[in-house]
Parts: sequence; structure tokens; C-alpha cells
Amino acid sequence: MPIIGDWLSRNEGPARTSGQLPVGSMASGMAVTLPYVAVRGARPGRTLWLHGQVHGDEINGMVAALRFARGLNPETMQGNVVVTPTGNPHALDARRKRNPYDELDLDQTYPGNAGGLVSERLAHALMTEIRGVADVLINLHTMNPLFDARPYTVYKVHPGSRVTEAEVMAAMAPFHPHVACQQDVGGKGELPGNISGALDYQCLASGICAFMLELGSGSRYEPDNIAVAETGFHGLAVQMGILDGDPVRPAARTLRRVTRRGWITADEGGLFVPATRAGDLVRAGASIGDTLRLDASLTPIAPLARDGVLIGLRSDPVVHTGERLAFVAWEWDTVSVD
Repeated sequence: MPIIGDWLSRNEGPARTSGQLPVGSMASGMAVTLPYVAVRGARPGRTLWLHGQVHGDEINGMVAALRFARGLNPETMQGNVVVTPTGNPHALDARRKRNPYDELDLDQTYPGNAGGLVSERLAHALMTEIRGVADVLINLHTMNPLFDARPYTVYKVHPGSRVTEAEVMAAMAPFHPHVACQQDVGGKGELPGNISGALDYQCLASGICAFMLELGSGSRYEPDNIAVAETGFHGLAVQMGILDGDPVRPAARTLRRVTRRGWITADEGGLFVPATRAGDLVRAGASIGDTLRLDASLTPIAPLARDGVLIGLRSDPVVHTGERLAFVAWEWDTVSVD
């Protein structure tokens, strides 16, 4: 039985614990482990699992999840909360997105491989703990450090999962994301790679309700985005029956579901000067900003051919041809959540 699941299932009353899941070792003999915090309620119930960091520069979710766990009183809980603050400790220590020892994108590596590269072993160790224990898992992310973004969610639809899209939408609702992006697992219009290897998608395959919560920018401490996450964790825990309280009123539970999104890239190098902000709705015919070249000339970014919502907007002004300027939602609808 998994280490965390074994501890949660013991009939030993309300408690909290923390520890390290063993994965391997470095040449120096230093252990490679995954830290965890688990809070067991006074009465049995569902388990909310917060996974704080798949990519090494995604910090806001780590802070929010750990602070939420610190504030829990197991005596008043029905069910459990588990926090695994980092799934990628090598990348965290190196302050970079990917594990420097194999350069894999960990969020395209699940469910992992017990005999594979170190990222695959980290993925396997985590999935071994999650399966059969978590009822709802939040895969916490940020955009990369070059972009600003308002909190939003990303989810997949797994054709073989018993978890429905409606259940995932309901779990996302307490976070009031400005967009809820339905990601194409085939990768069309999205980042290249093995999208089906994402932690949340593999959780869906195991019957666990799961989604990604994107909390602003990487490599930064952003109090407002952290507060959004903490408030959402509390609301979801109430919705799951783990904490006492009144769930979010149904009338307030609507989400803007995005079904197509993509990038605007720079046609020429220079300094990107935005005329918009992350989260803005930009109408067709408007531009998101200008390119200021080093000869002092100014070139407007090509106007949008259709309306778009800015999911993320570049805050680092130094750009070269082909670099990303904005992540844009191109198609969306409004969904009521029961």
C-alpha cells in the first residue's frame, strides 16, 4: 500500500504528518525524495490532493498549498488533505522548468517508469501514491517567468474515464478562473509533445477528478494569485465535505470555457511595448501593442483578425522574430455549473 494512503487509512484519529517518499540517490549519496504533508480528519471522507510543482519555476502553487495545509484543523475535518509541494525537486533546486539531469518535461512523463530516467522515476513514485487515494487532484502550475497572467484553469477530457467533464468543471468553479481551457490532448494548436503524459490526464485515466490551476507567473511570489488559490482550496474542500461551510451558490457558478487557443508571435525583433493587459478581451481589428526597434521606429503588432481573450501577455520586452508575445483564447462559450 502507498505510504501516504496507509497513514490516511489508519483508524488512529485526527492528525497531521509529513515525510519523504523515496525515489533514488545522487552520486554524492544525497537522497532523491518527494516531500509530502498529509492531514487526516476526525471522520472518514474524501481526499483532496494538491500537487504544488511539476515544473521547477512554478512557485505560487507551492506556497498556496503549504499555507492552506498549515491552516487546517484535523479535529474539524471529515476526510483528508494531502500536499506534495514538489514533484520535480531537481528542477526546483536549479530554478528552472525541467530536470537538469535528463531534460524531460515532467508533465509529459506520467504515469512514469520505475526503471526509467530520473523524471520518469519521480513520476512513477508520485502516481503510485495518488492512485486509490486521491478523489480530486489539482495540478498547480504557472505560466513561464516571461509572462503575466490572471489565474485560470486547464483541463482535459479523457474518453475512458468515469470522471465527467461536468464533474471537473464543478471542481474548478470555486477558483473563479477568468477562463477554463479545454486542452486538446492531441496537441493541435497547443504545445508540442506528449500531452497525454500530463499528471491530471493520467489521474483522469485512474478515475480521479483532476485539472490544472495556473497561478500567474513563474519564479515569482505573487500574493494576490496565492490568495486566489487558498480561497479556492477552501471552497473546494467545503464542496467535497472535508470542511464545514456553505458551498458556492449555484447562481454564481459559470465558467468561460475556452475550446481553442494559440500564440501570437513576433514578426521582427526589438522591444515589445504592450497596449493591453493579461485577461483583457481584445476586439478584432485591435493590436496588442507595438515593437520599438533600436533605430527608434515603432511598428504595431498586426491587428487581431477576430476577438481574443489574453490568457497570458509577455512582460519581458526583449523579443526576437518568432518569440511568443501573447497566449490567446480564440473560441469560447459560457457554461453553467450545477
